[in-house]
Amino acid sequence: MTVTKGRFITLEGGEGAGKSTQLRRLAEALAARGVEVVTTREPGGSPGAEEIRALLVSGETGRWGAVTEALLHTAARRDHLERTVWPALESGCWVLCDRFFDSTMAYQGYGLGLGRDLIAGLQTTALGAFQPDLTLILDIAVETGLRRAASRHGGEDRYERMDVGFHQRLRDGFLDIARREPERCAVIDADADLDTVQARIWSEASARLGLAP
Repeated sequence: MTVTKGRFITLEGGEGAGKSTQLRRLAEALAARGVEVVTTREPGGSPGAEEIRALLVSGETGRWGAVTEALLHTAARRDHLERTVWPALESGCWVLCDRFFDSTMAYQGYGLGLGRDLIAGLQTTALGAFQPDLTLILDIAVETGLRRAASRHGGEDRYERMDVGFHQRLRDGFLDIARREPERCAVIDADADLDTVQARIWSEASARLGLAP
């Protein structure tokens, strides 16, 4: 499916990188410039996908096999696209999404060892040629990110509780994705205060998408 009216921006990164906070800040900055913005997240973003989210982000770390996990994420993504993302883009909105297909590639492909080919095949089935206009990958040292994540409250911590080796593979995976697709992806150093990270994000988004400073 080809959607051209709105813009689709995704924020990616490991646990504790600050994606959700920076997504809200970016949405506010765009709205202040007159852009109609829809914010959403994955897994989730539609009623059906939110039900699948509950299965993925809570419970024991080993509750799913890696392939089952990838299939669940992909099913949630397709529902999210059909019910939320594509309709919003067609109406002319800019859509900002907290995680998208790069998280499945990084978490299940790299982190859980399924490899790029299997995940890429699932994404082609679910998305066709559709992809974000811009992907901002917030990068932070594993230990720093996990320390930040541990300070949050809530029960959606299944991935956070996985071992440090998993999280290092995850970080390496995101950086490898960015190296492979530099036209779409921008790596943002997230080891700074909120305002500095926001400024780095705005600099990339404005340069790549033709926004006013």
